[in-house]
Amino acid sequence: RLKEAQCINKSLSCLLGVITAIATKQSHVPFRNTKLTHLLSSSLSGNGKALMFANVSPLLEHVHETVNTLRFASQVNSCQLGTGKMPQGKVSYI
Repeated sequence: RLKEAQCINKSLSCLLGVITAIATKQSHVPFRNTKLTHLLSSSLSGNGKALMFANVSPLLEHVHETVNTLRFASQVNSCQLGTGKMPQGKVSYI
């Protein structure tokens, strides 16, 4: 479980790096750092839209993870990636 948690944390750190790079309009966006960021590259760049959920626990024993999740969500929320646009002539049904 420790190795799995380390891999998840690495992927989320890289995702934050990608989101920050896009928001600050850096010339290089490190999409290939992890599988997660590589898979999300088309959604995070261009005209795609991305929605992120932060799951938190009300239990006192999980307070450390909850605080870290809220910090991560706060950092992601402070980045503006742009607006998603629908291609002309396309209709979307949700």
